Amino acid sequence: MNEDRAARVWSSIAECARRESAPVSVRHACQSCAEAVSADAAVLLLTSSLQAGHLVYATAPLGEELVELQTTSGEGPALAAAAGLGPVLVPDLAARRDRWPAYVPDALRTGARAQFSVPLRLGAVRVGALDLHRRRTGALGPDELADVMVYADAALAIVLDDRAGANGDGGGGGFFNYGAELHQAAGMVSVQLDVPVGEAMVRLRAHAYARGERLGEVAKAVVQRRLRFAPSDESGGEHR
Repeated sequence: MNEDRAARVWSSIAECARRESAPVSVRHACQSCAEAVSADAAVLLLTSSLQAGHLVYATAPLGEELVELQTTSGEGPALAAAAGLGPVLVPDLAARRDRWPAYVPDALRTGARAQFSVPLRLGAVRVGALDLHRRRTGALGPDELADVMVYADAALAIVLDDRAGANGDGGGGGFFNYGAELHQAAGMVSVQLDVPVGEAMVRLRAHAYARGERLGEVAKAVVQRRLRFAPSDESGGEHR
């Protein structure tokens, strides 16, 4: 049964790529998964030791926005799935305000109502999540969840192939540039405040959240030296 399911999932990914006359990429894995479970957005993201989610691909702007909200707040189903023991399934986001108080209200404002996050695994190590969003409440069925688990494995395999240069454009957009910029910013803030890099990431996230800004934009401002953090500045940073 598992082999049959895997064959069916990979066939659907290949068919999606065939329709575009393009090499198989993570874009096709995400698009096929979204179609299979009637999701309004499917997102692949990787996480780091700094507990930040880096976007690899999103099928819709809704997915991009929800990744950014989770990264900025430092919480949410995708980050929980990447750090935890298994899938984080949220058929009704509004009912989970107590678990993710900084994330859920903003997520609901985007129109998202349900979210299903499956961890990406390299052996025993969790490196990210396949994150699905719906604009309506409701649970995934058992077969749908089983399919999503296979899609997650397939998407990660494609990402690893892309990084190794096995494929052409993996449809990853600016993911690796974004991740490098975020880590560079954390390193710069670490030096400015004389604190560990992990604490510098917390300060970056707090600055973004307090001002209603995106973490990526705050990181860019730091790297471009438009924003500097000073120990004496309780607000977390000052623009030049």
